[in-house]
Amino acid sequence: MAASTLIRAARKSRRLTQKQLAERTRIDQSRVSRSEGGRDTEFGTVERLLAGAGHRLYSAPTQRDDAATAAEEIRRRLAAGDKEGALRALLQLNDNLLAERGLVRGVLGLAEPASTQHRAWDAALAGLVSWRLREGGLPAPEWVSDPSRYLRAPATLEVDPADPSPPASEVPDEFAERGVLVWRDTFASV
Repeated sequence: MAASTLIRAARKSRRLTQKQLAERTRIDQSRVSRSEGGRDTEFGTVERLLAGAGHRLYSAPTQRDDAATAAEEIRRRLAAGDKEGALRALLQLNDNLLAERGLVRGVLGLAEPASTQHRAWDAALAGLVSWRLREGGLPAPEWVSDPSRYLRAPATLEVDPADPSPPASEVPDEFAERGVLVWRDTFASV
């Protein structure tokens, strides 16, 4: 995960503005902004900003991207009108979670992703992380249960309009409880 993504996710998980984080850490708001933008990411600054948001920095031996990084890619793809690319990013997160075991798998789902700006995709991210961590015998992080990660009415991700909605028996439980209608076999490894 990039330091900028980590800082932004930590700040947003505590519902802090950049100004509030700056005040907590006694770091200029412009420096907080630069750090979230991928600039000024000295280790000491990252550590201080994370601490100001009530988090600690840990590392895990992996080269795989986490849920927060996947959410950024999904948001970028959706903003460009590329739903297929957004789905590929979600599937890559699935593969990343499946490729890791134990604590490292848990670390990939730990940081709360920023919103993709699309409720169904936010709910899908939560469903996927919850599913794969539960499958690995790991506890789900709090963010996957946030009310904003549930849909009021069941919906698909609308990637392919010709794709029919799956019956309930074909939707993973963690997606169904969040109202996201996706085929289970979409996440089967090939």
